[in-house]
Amino acid sequence: MPLGVLITLVVLGIAGIAALTWALGLAKPRRFANADEARLAFAREYPETPVHDVVLCQNSSAALLNTAHGPAVVWPMGADSTARLLAEAQVDVAEGNLRIALPDYTAPKITLQLDPAEASLWAQQIKETR
Repeated sequence: MPLGVLITLVVLGIAGIAALTWALGLAKPRRFANADEARLAFAREYPETPVHDVVLCQNSSAALLNTAHGPAVVWPMGADSTARLLAEAQVDVAEGNLRIALPDYTAPKITLQLDPAEASLWAQQIKETR
């Protein structure tokens, strides 16, 4: 098979898969239905860390957790989610977003799109509970 035909088939195949994923609604970012769902998402990353309290953001895209090891956050990564402890985090509110800088090369910066008042409240809570 000529290289030009192979490249065309590969590009069209990838584009077709992307279009099908989007058309079926599988490309939507994850939302947490309730606090228990956010707690379970955190437990996948930190199964040995007890969670005392969970606060979902207004758009249900992230959760702030109070754990035995300090504050933590759970947020979507595509259709899945991930979590990080925030004991050594630098927190900043800019343009209504909560920006979190971590000493972690796997997630050095986290930007959560929150309501401006909510972003300020979360930043304050993170700083107070470290």
